[in-house]
Amino acid sequence: MSKILVVEDSSTQREMIANLLKNNQFEISTASNGLEAIAQAQSFRPDLIITDIIMPQMHGYELCRRLRENPETWHINIVMCSAKSTKVDRYWGFRQGANAYVAKPFHPADLLDTIKELLCK
Repeated sequence: MSKILVVEDSSTQREMIANLLKNNQFEISTASNGLEAIAQAQSFRPDLIITDIIMPQMHGYELCRRLRENPETWHINIVMCSAKSTKVDRYWGFRQGANAYVAKPFHPADLLDTIKELLCK
């Protein structure tokens, strides 16, 4: 069973994404900001991280950079999932090391397809 860490400051969004993934047979852990996510990434050891961008304490871009710089976490697939959906936002997300970018609001099947594609690589 693949392990996914959901990083989202909105408890409603975090639970919605976590429940979607649990219902699709993924093992889930959650964090409400980037600082929590770094600790979770090292203890939970996820195969994939889904992160929002705009969060308190540490935004998703910084989280992505820190994960890529750390020898213990550089290999984890990262999906940015944000309402920031301009070409510049997407470009910047990929520039920070994201493997995929899903704009909110999203269709659940689109997020699941993105996750499955990354986990099958």
